[in-house]
Amino acid sequence: MEIWINPACSKCRSAVSLLDAEGADYTVRRYLEDVPSPEEIRAVLGRLGLEPWDIARTQEAEAKELGLKDWPKDEVSRERWITALAGHPKLIQRPIITAQDGTAVVARTDEAVRDAMGR
Repeated sequence: MEIWINPACSKCRSAVSLLDAEGADYTVRRYLEDVPSPEEIRAVLGRLGLEPWDIARTQEAEAKELGLKDWPKDEVSRERWITALAGHPKLIQRPIITAQDGTAVVARTDEAVRDAMGR
């Protein structure tokens, strides 16, 4: 299991604390420093069963500068979104946990973290 975190994020710290409390075996990836490639983002999206716009933090200043809210959310624009997430990792929703069974979850709640641990 791997968790993508931003240590400054309270949801990330809470997820890590819960994983620790439950004795989970996991690896931490500080995705702002160890930026995921477009290929890794595609793989995580596949595991999540989501599209790039579903994990984009559109309220971030960088998103506003890019005009992300106005980008089309369709197959033609999918790669543009992925490229933006790879180029601006702050826009990636967090934390993301990749589970043992090959799936992943956006673990913003304790329930989502527990769900990932049970997979």
